[in-house]
Amino acid sequence: MKAGASKVKLYAAVVLSIGAVMVVAWTLIPHGSHDETQSVAPRDAAVSALAPSDSLDPRLHLELLASAEGVKYEGSGKNIFRSSEEDRIERVKVPPLLGGIGGKGAPGAAPVAVQPPGPPPINMKYFGLASGKGENPKAFLSQGDNVWIAKEGDVVNRHYKIVRISPREVEIEDLLNSHRESVPLAQS
Repeated sequence: MKAGASKVKLYAAVVLSIGAVMVVAWTLIPHGSHDETQSVAPRDAAVSALAPSDSLDPRLHLELLASAEGVKYEGSGKNIFRSSEEDRIERVKVPPLLGGIGGKGAPGAAPVAVQPPGPPPINMKYFGLASGKGENPKAFLSQGDNVWIAKEGDVVNRHYKIVRISPREVEIEDLLNSHRESVPLAQS
């Protein structure tokens, strides 16, 4: 390798480095003639008062807070919590029941007692029992594709408590509805 070729590469590297420093300095140093903050006109006196200043002064400026508190909201009257389709839906009046609630209905009609719906049925299947010598009996329970092995006092599926296990049935309590039901042994 020639000694002249390495000097050319050295001079080229120095010139490129100086050019790179000048480009970085040109982009980072602000220029007085092209200031973007001067070209944007504030919309409102309150907005200009609330505009952040260039200083990093940590003090609280009460006059800026007072001007922000003085701004009144004047809405357009539209309720943002209702869709426009709800406004267009016509309200339908439902005729009263014939028997009515509490006997206030058609004359001569017998009052109808309104009963609240009962708790939903426990839809678990009891399909087996396991008990060893000196052990508490364990029931095999299923609900859909899920299978559980539980003893008395266990909570299954975070919803059902096993109250009593016998060879023919399991008594299960629905913890959400405080409802007990006996589930018989499923015959296959």
